[in-house]
Amino acid sequence: MKLSTDHPNPLVRGLASFWAPTPRSMRAWALASVVANAGITVTGAGVRVTASGLGCPTWPQCTPDSFVPVAHPEVSMLNMLVEFGNRLLTFLVLAVGAACVLAAWRLLPRRRALMRLALLQPVGVLAQALWGGLVVRTALNPFTVGMHYLLSTGLIAACWLLYARASEGDGPVRSVVHRDLRVLGHVLLAAAFVLLVVGVVVSGTGPHSGDEIASRFDLDIEAVARFHADVAYIVVGLTFALLLGLRVSGAPLAARRATLALLVVELSQGVIGYTQYFLAVPAALVLLHVLGSTLVWIAALRVVTSLRSREPLPAAPAGPSPTEVAATV
Repeated sequence: MKLSTDHPNPLVRGLASFWAPTPRSMRAWALASVVANAGITVTGAGVRVTASGLGCPTWPQCTPDSFVPVAHPEVSMLNMLVEFGNRLLTFLVLAVGAACVLAAWRLLPRRRALMRLALLQPVGVLAQALWGGLVVRTALNPFTVGMHYLLSTGLIAACWLLYARASEGDGPVRSVVHRDLRVLGHVLLAAAFVLLVVGVVVSGTGPHSGDEIASRFDLDIEAVARFHADVAYIVVGLTFALLLGLRVSGAPLAARRATLALLVVELSQGVIGYTQYFLAVPAALVLLHVLGSTLVWIAALRVVTSLRSREPLPAAPAGPSPTEVAATV
């Protein structure tokens, strides 16, 4: 039978989205990968704030004699299920990454840039899984835990770039704003990454280590928290400056909207951060703060990609649509 994105059977439509892809379905899978990688970043924080970091005390097994949770006298079954559930989510993220690779491979005409970006996803997920094993084997050392989060930000960046490139051509980059504003956008993105790094240090110094035996950075939590706030002020200031520059220069609406959205997310994140600070860092707000940091990163990536463009994709050639490629289901 023929695969078609407008087929009445939802299963066939799903298969067509990566086996007979269009630029639109390629973009949809890339966005799904952004969401999946952001989601597992947040659930990973959930593992930590519920003190389930060593719910499965070994790796790749859950316990020394089992790959799945079994009753253990020294570990709560709830903690074990939380940690094991997060491990299972890795397979979902890997499946979405594999779908991106298939969609990029089957897309006509095939584009090397999309293939390279798509291949980064399953490779990155596997690397993250191996690093997760190191996190367990080092008993949640704050450095390995922090790097686990930062590796996720790199994966999210690759996924977002795939999403942006899926609707563009492969010609030279063309700036849609003044050169200085584009430079400011890249400075803003770098500052946002520094903010995430400092946030990781704060997280590795404060409570919610993931398990009572986990070590912490030997730093003054008050000092690193204040430094984190200082960097946040810089990021907000850069965002406001970019928004003002875009408005004064008459930049495209998409760029102004993306920057305004980033500013709103940053201010919301600031409210969450100060609230959790004055409430002695409750677990629920830590989880919300991690979600906010992930959204800040995605919004900053969106800003940078909104400041440039490439030649649009050429019109599809006459003849059978690539979404009507014959395939056996």
